[in-house]
Amino acid sequence: MIQQEIHKQVSIELKDITLQGNLVVPENAIGIIVFSHGSGSSRLSPRNNYVARVLQGRGLATLLFDLLTESEDSVYETRFNIELLTKRLIAATNWVRNQPKISRLPIGYFGASTGAASALRAAAFFGKKINAVVSRGGRPDMAMAELHKVTAPTILIVGGWDNVVIELNKEAYAKLRCERKLEIVPEASHLFEEAGKLEEVAKLSANWFVSSITSKKDIDVQR
Repeated sequence: MIQQEIHKQVSIELKDITLQGNLVVPENAIGIIVFSHGSGSSRLSPRNNYVARVLQGRGLATLLFDLLTESEDSVYETRFNIELLTKRLIAATNWVRNQPKISRLPIGYFGASTGAASALRAAAFFGKKINAVVSRGGRPDMAMAELHKVTAPTILIVGGWDNVVIELNKEAYAKLRCERKLEIVPEASHLFEEAGKLEEVAKLSANWFVSSITSKKDIDVQR
């Protein structure tokens, strides 16, 4: 259990590169949420940082990190290389699991746009080691072949005006075999830029993570 709040910039060392991240761990954190950003976004994404602050207020630690280096991000095709992004997310998750102060915290994923595909593929890779997944305006269809392997409770949040993405999420929802929910936020576009809509996304996400993590703890205690 974390006895003191932690705010720090971190470096995630991989074989050939270093990824930069921002880690916030509230006192007595109940879990940690790793963010997987959409194409062209980064750990500085104002939308994801807003959601992260809401999660922190609910006792959830957050890790926002750059899945790509600056030079990699300048290549348009690389931004949509879901296989590469998934490998980076898996590496960052293993980094979390090896940090002494946070290694025992249950892990969830928050994936935005194309980042949702890498979050779902990583969740399929780790199986029951991932406790929950939130997809915000996501492209889960880009992980279609792996969706049946996801065991973590998963919520797909889509804007009501985002018609094409709604249909893609419906197709993905049908492929999921875990506890799942499709939440369509009325009168919201792809980025939830309308008044109050991002706040709604943050609240839905926090509720999903807290519920999934605490229910998993209850099951573990009963066992």
